[in-house]
Amino acid sequence: MAPRVLVSDELSETAVQIFRDRGVEVDFEPQLGKDKDRLLEVIGKYDGLAIRSATKVTEKIIEGAKNLKVVGRAGIGVDNVDIPAASRRGIIVMNTPFGNSITTAEHAIALMFAVARQLPAADTSTQAGKWEKSKFMGVEITGKTLGVVGAGNIGSIVCARAIGLKMHVVAYDPFLSKERAEEMGVTKVELDELFARADFITLHVPMTDKTRGILNKEALAKTKPGVRIINCARGGLVDEAALAEAIKSGHVAGAAFDVFEVEPAKESPLFGLPNVVCTPHLGASTTEAQENVALQVAEQMSDYLVKGAVSNAINMPSITAEEAPILKPFIRLADVLGAFVGQVTEEPIKEIEILYDGITANMNTRALTSAVLAGLIRPQVADVNMVSAPIMIKEKGIVLSEVKRDKTGVFDGYIKLTVTTESMTRSVAGTVFSDGKPRFIQIKGINLDADVGSHMIYITNTDVPGMIGFIGTTLGTAGVNIANFQLGRDKQGGDAIALLYVDGEVDDGVLAQLTAHQAIRQAKLLTFNID
Repeated sequence: MAPRVLVSDELSETAVQIFRDRGVEVDFEPQLGKDKDRLLEVIGKYDGLAIRSATKVTEKIIEGAKNLKVVGRAGIGVDNVDIPAASRRGIIVMNTPFGNSITTAEHAIALMFAVARQLPAADTSTQAGKWEKSKFMGVEITGKTLGVVGAGNIGSIVCARAIGLKMHVVAYDPFLSKERAEEMGVTKVELDELFARADFITLHVPMTDKTRGILNKEALAKTKPGVRIINCARGGLVDEAALAEAIKSGHVAGAAFDVFEVEPAKESPLFGLPNVVCTPHLGASTTEAQENVALQVAEQMSDYLVKGAVSNAINMPSITAEEAPILKPFIRLADVLGAFVGQVTEEPIKEIEILYDGITANMNTRALTSAVLAGLIRPQVADVNMVSAPIMIKEKGIVLSEVKRDKTGVFDGYIKLTVTTESMTRSVAGTVFSDGKPRFIQIKGINLDADVGSHMIYITNTDVPGMIGFIGTTLGTAGVNIANFQLGRDKQGGDAIALLYVDGEVDDGVLAQLTAHQAIRQAKLLTFNID
């Protein structure tokens, strides 16, 4: 059955056609997003939901979206999507961070010019028949210092445009390396230094707990007298009331805002103040940007629903369409390793370590780790997936670590999962052979080579003679057919394991007959999703 997508906000017909051309059924109802009751009524029928800003994807909507796999936001901001709720339900949330980057950066530059030369007020005055030339004294841009808070997609474009205007650019971004700053031609500084040096400050960071109020009363007091502030990023990054006071006192010479703490902004402490320029969230409002993000979200959602490729996801590692077929067998392996440990570990897990050896170390390990965690949790939470699993691990306070290393053994690459509980440490390793199927290669430090089947019996025992005969006879008498039988031990007379791939379910009575043997400590039926 073809995946089905609902478009609940305005999207271009070209974008809608992309869904159809790629084998996705699409219902285009651009006014539905404004009717939350009707949206809740129908959302359960869809695999995907394509939105702009009008549709509010609340926790209640998510609870009703029983089949929803992906929400695609045509634009950068996802403030209208309850991401934690979506993640808990395993729903991927995508945005389109590049489609309107240039448009938003250009708007920030335009607002900088507008506030530097008081253009809106001068226009209003002139069109009113006044000729107040002396009233609108501005400042030059050339030679001034621009402080850019956030040097990501949009911020880096602003930096490039400002350098072209012969400005000095200082940038604050915790993720900006010294080498990247030099490549961009900007000076990397800490936030307080940026405040002290900048003649203009422009914000280009997302809204998070750390960035909320990044320009509050205390921060504004650290800024250079006469500074002008531009915000085309997110409302709430700046304390509007504190900024209004700083403008009234003369410490801040002007401000230009495209975003506000409450939108639509019917009122704000900034309204009516001298040399304050306000626009109604126009950062992405160009015909080019609106078309670009619409096409991009349609392509991204189609690629995921049809091919399994994940791009620009807020809550899921990206998987390109090119790497998806290469990664798929290793994701299956990662899930199997997690499922094995999840089914044989009964104590609460305190620590998880995932080792990537050889070729696996150069793969998309974020995706592989998500698959390991999903398999690990699934025995307790049936509907967990690669989106929700990392959230659950974090909520449980489990320590998670990844180790990557070059090839160390006979296999081109393998994955090893080790978990630690209060009383024990358990590990399992596996690889993918040329046939694309997962294989167990080590359990509890004991080497073996075992196919993975839908139903497997895992036995731990003391190494004594006659175990193969006892296990085979017991299962044969019970009518259980063995497809594959693998044994391993750490030393003669020491710990041993048996891993049997059987043709179907095995009831508890048969397992009890196995554990009746004095050398067998555990016999457990494991199930794996290997489709």
